[in-house]
Amino acid sequence: MATDHALQGQVAWVTGGGSGIGLAGAIDLALAGAQVVISGRDADKLNAAVASAIQRGVPADRLQAMPLDVADAASVTRVAQAIEAQHGAIDILVNSAGTNFPKRYWCDTDAETFAQVVAINLNGATYCTLAAAKGMRARRRGTVINVASFAGWHFEYMTGPAYTSSKAAMMALTHSFNIEECVNGLRATALCPGEVATPILLKRPVQPSEADKARMLQEADMGRTIRFIAEMPAHVCVNEMVISPVWNRTYVASEPLQRKVVSA
Repeated sequence: MATDHALQGQVAWVTGGGSGIGLAGAIDLALAGAQVVISGRDADKLNAAVASAIQRGVPADRLQAMPLDVADAASVTRVAQAIEAQHGAIDILVNSAGTNFPKRYWCDTDAETFAQVVAINLNGATYCTLAAAKGMRARRRGTVINVASFAGWHFEYMTGPAYTSSKAAMMALTHSFNIEECVNGLRATALCPGEVATPILLKRPVQPSEADKARMLQEADMGRTIRFIAEMPAHVCVNEMVISPVWNRTYVASEPLQRKVVSA
C-alpha cells in the first residue's frame, strides 16, 4: 500500500480502532500522512491492531494505541488530554466505537442492554467530540467523522431499536455540530454505511452466510471513504455520506428480515 502526505501534520484520533471500520480508517489516515491514535477497551487488541497495520505498510511512528472506554467520560477526557499533550492537537476525530447485541428486538431486549448500546454508540461519540471540540475551535480547524449507519438514515428491522435509535441520534449530533461550529471553521460528517463485513456481525442473532458477507461493503471500502472525507479541502463539509453494497439486504428480502410472529 502506497503512502502519501495529504494529511501530513494532522493528528487523528480513532475510537473503535482495534478492528473493523475504525482500524480500516486509522490505516488509511496514517497512510495519508496523519499521526493516528487508536482507542478501544481492549489494550491487547489495540496492540495487535497496531502490529497488523505496520505489517500492512503503515510507518511504525504514525500509529499508536491509547486504551479507553468511550462510555466513561473521565477516561475519554484523560486520553484526549494525553493526545493533545503529546501531539499538540486533535485535528480529525473518527467516532467509530459501536456495539449491538443479539438480544436486540422489542420484547426480547431489556433496559440494561438498551442502555449499553446507547452508552457506547451515542454517549461515547458525544464525550469524544466534547473532549476534542474546544481545541479544534481554538485552532479553527477540525473534522469529526461520526460512523453512524444506514439504519440511522433509513430505518430498518435488522438492527433493533437501541442501535437504530443511537445511530439516528448520531446523525442529529452531526448536524447540530455543523449548525453551531461552521462559523468556527469546523465540520462534521455523518457516515452512514450499509452492511459491512466486520466482526460486529458476530453479534447478529442470525449470522450472514459467507456469500452474503462477500456482497457487503468491506473494511477497506470504509477506510478509503474515511480518508476521502478527511482529505476534502478545509472549506468543504460533507454533511452526510450514505454508502451501501449494491446488493443491499435492507431492500432485498432475506432471512434476517423475516419477522417472528408471536402467537397470542
